[in-house]
Amino acid sequence: MPPECQLFGTLGCHLCELAEAELMPLVEHGLMVELVDIAESQELFETYGLRIPVLRRVDNGGELGWPFDAEQVVAFLR
Repeated sequence: MPPECQLFGTLGCHLCELAEAELMPLVEHGLMVELVDIAESQELFETYGLRIPVLRRVDNGGELGWPFDAEQVVAFLR
């Protein structure tokens, strides 16, 4: 079972939409991804505002910044 992840982004972010599209096939195969809107938290906005989208592993806090493809995500989750 792959680790649970969070995808940090915000509404209207074209790159975030591309990241979601890369993740969808993995989600369909069991990857759990929580979409986190950084606009809802000043702390998240300050941390990720210039870097979104960012995929973060919940189990160890590891982060994978954009750009990434499905193959890179699979390697990141190993």
